[in-house]
Amino acid sequence: MSVFDYTLKELQEKLHNKEITVSELVNASFDQIAAVDGDVKAFLTLNEEAARAQAKELDEQVESADNPLFGIPLGVKDNMVTKGLRTTCASQILDNFHDPLYDATVVEKLAKENTVTIGKLNMDEFAMGSSNENSSYEGTRNPWNTDYVPGGSSGGSAAAVAAREVFFSLGSDTGGSIRQPAAFCGVVGLKPTYGLVSRFGLVAFASSLDQIGPITKTVEDNAHLLQAIVGHDPMDSTSANVAIPNYSDALKQDVKGLKIAVPKEYLQEGINEEVKTAVMSALKVYEDLGATWEEVSLPHSRYAVAAYYLLSSSEASANLARFDGVRYGVRSENAKNMIDMFKHSRSEGFGDEVKRRIMLGTFALSSGYYDAYYKKAQKVRTLIKNDFEKVFEDYDVIIGPTTPTPAFKVGEKVDDPLTMYANDILTIPVNLAGVPGMSIPCGFNEQGLPIGLQIIAKHFDESMIFRTAYAFEQATDHHKQRPALGGAK
Repeated sequence: MSVFDYTLKELQEKLHNKEITVSELVNASFDQIAAVDGDVKAFLTLNEEAARAQAKELDEQVESADNPLFGIPLGVKDNMVTKGLRTTCASQILDNFHDPLYDATVVEKLAKENTVTIGKLNMDEFAMGSSNENSSYEGTRNPWNTDYVPGGSSGGSAAAVAAREVFFSLGSDTGGSIRQPAAFCGVVGLKPTYGLVSRFGLVAFASSLDQIGPITKTVEDNAHLLQAIVGHDPMDSTSANVAIPNYSDALKQDVKGLKIAVPKEYLQEGINEEVKTAVMSALKVYEDLGATWEEVSLPHSRYAVAAYYLLSSSEASANLARFDGVRYGVRSENAKNMIDMFKHSRSEGFGDEVKRRIMLGTFALSSGYYDAYYKKAQKVRTLIKNDFEKVFEDYDVIIGPTTPTPAFKVGEKVDDPLTMYANDILTIPVNLAGVPGMSIPCGFNEQGLPIGLQIIAKHFDESMIFRTAYAFEQATDHHKQRPALGGAK
C-alpha cells in the first residue's frame, strides 16, 4: 500500500509506532508531485525547503503528539494568505505577492495542529470559474483523465488529493467551488455553514457567499480536518459564535429512521442519465440501511443561478476595486499618468472572466438598476433560504446529485460562459441559503469519471452530514477507487 491509502487515524498510529516518519510523508508528497504534477498541474507554488525543515523538527515531537493531523502534508488553495509564501489567487495582478505578512486564520489553526504546508494550489482566477481553466497560469487537469477538467474554482485542491499529492487540502466555496471539483475528482468536499469557519485571510470574491472548507479522501478525514478549522474568530465579523460538537461522534451513528428529502428539481431535465442512475442507486443503499426518502420541491431553485451571478458579481465588483496597482497588485509599466496606471494595471492584471463579472456587478449596483437587479436578487435569495427551511421542518437531510454531469473535456465549455455558469445549478442554492453541503463519490460513468452525491443539512448541522455520508461510504467502495496515474502505487 502507498502511504496515501491510509486514513489520518492510521497514519497517526504508524507515526507513533515509528513505522514511518513525518519526513517520509513529506518526501512522499514531493516525490508524487514530481511524478505527476507535470500532467495534473495542481500546484502553483511549492514550499519545499520550509516543509522539509519542519518535518525534521516534527520527527522529534511525535511521542507527545495527540491529534490526527500531526505531521500530515496538506495543500492550501492559493486565495488563502500564507505568511512568507506566495499568494496569487491564480491572477497576474497578484503575481508579485511573494511575501504576505500574516497567515489566514485557517492556516494558523492548522499550523497549531502541526500540519505541514506543501504548497499553494491552482484555482480559477479569484475563484471565478467552474473548470479551473480560468487560472492565469495554467489549467489544472482531472487525475482520472487529463483530457478532462477537475472542476473549479478549487480544482487544484481536489485534483491534488485525488492524485495523491497531498493527504488533504483546503478549498473555498462561493457557489459550489469545493463540492463541484470534489465530485469531478472523486473525493470528499464539504462547504460548511456560512460563518462556521473564519474567512479572515481569504481573499474575498463574494463576502456573503464565500466559505472555506476541507477536501479529503474519506468522510472520517473530513471530520477531523473540519474540527481543526472551525470556531469563532474575532478577526472575522461574520464568524458565528456557536457551540462546536465533536464531529467524529457523528460517525458512530447509523442512519436507521433517517428522513431524506430528494428535490424533484435536482433530477429533472438537464441532469445526465448516468448521474441520475448513480443517485437513485445511492438512495437504494440508504433504504437498505434503514433510511426513508421522499420527493420534495425547492420551487425557487430555478432562479438560483440568475440571483447568484447578480449578487456574487456585485460583491466582486466592490471587493476587487482594491486591486488597482496602488493599494494592491502589480502596477502596469505602460502608463503615462495616474488614470492610465489604474486602467492598464487592471486591464493587464485581470483575466476575461474576472472582467466580465466586475462589469456585470458594477452594472447591477449602478444608479437606476440597483432596485431592478441587485435588490430583486436579494429577495429571491430569501425565498430560496425559506425553501430549505421549510423542507428541514420535516426531513433530516436533502440528497441529490452534486453536478448535472460528470467532468467535461478541457476546452469544451470555456467559450460559452452561460453553459459554464449552469454547471453550478445544483450547488449554488446551498450558498445562497448559507446551509452546509457535502459531495461524496457515488459512482462512475462509462468513461470511468467520478460522479458526486450531494448531502445538504440545516444550518450548523454538519454532524448530520457526516453521519449520513459516513454510513453510505462504509456501505460502498467508491471512495477506495484511485485514478490510474503514475507515481505512488
